[in-house]
Amino acid sequence: MKSLKNNHKLGIVLSIVGILTGFLILYLMTSIYNVNIDGKIADGRPDEAITVQIVFAMLGWLGVSAGALWVAVLYGFLNKANWAWFWGTVAATIQILVGFFPMIPAASINLPTPTISIFLIAFALWFGMLFIGGVDLKIIALAFVSGLAYVLTFIDGVGAISRFQTESEGFVNGMYAMSQMINWWGAAAWAIFIFALVKRKSWTIPMGVFAASMSMFGGYPVGLTDVIAIKGGFSMFLVAPLISTGLLIYLLLPGTKKMLAEWQNN
Repeated sequence: MKSLKNNHKLGIVLSIVGILTGFLILYLMTSIYNVNIDGKIADGRPDEAITVQIVFAMLGWLGVSAGALWVAVLYGFLNKANWAWFWGTVAATIQILVGFFPMIPAASINLPTPTISIFLIAFALWFGMLFIGGVDLKIIALAFVSGLAYVLTFIDGVGAISRFQTESEGFVNGMYAMSQMINWWGAAAWAIFIFALVKRKSWTIPMGVFAASMSMFGGYPVGLTDVIAIKGGFSMFLVAPLISTGLLIYLLLPGTKKMLAEWQNN
């Protein structure tokens, strides 16, 4: 992939794709917005209808804003700026989330999932930006796994919105209320960790420790509440904190510290 490093022509092409993806997000999110809300109501899940009403709109705002960010990235590549690939990575990271999450509520009621196209395009843009930036493959692999934690931690925050509405019992209801935003902040922390990682920042490991801790502080309480008070079996809320726990252990290993130090000093 060394041949792709600093390939500004490829960056220009990918930036244009990113801009068009922003318009695609606006069209697709608008087209599925009320369809999914009505579908959830018809399925007897008004709590999930309200969740869709909130989260789809928020993701639409973020996705279109990322499309605007791609315009700045295009400007950067046209002028052969060194910063262009990094901000392209930021835009793609946002659009990955925008493409992925809307598939879940739609699929649960057998509706089409057109945002898979956004997800796949954004995924390709993400890898493209990292290759143009000359990011080492080991670093990309760590960023990829961290990206899973980022997406799943965000989803924990979404799930807490529905649970807050359906579980009226005092302590259980309060737990979902207290943990909801912690998970979204945790997702944001994982995104910042990825950006610090690929930019060789000296504070990468502390940021990763914080991101993992936020995901664990937000995910384990709602996951265990889900198991003990509601389901009685394994809760999908636990996937994000479990991955984050594994990443936390990995980040604290001497070999990981050495790898990151070499990457930062390269």
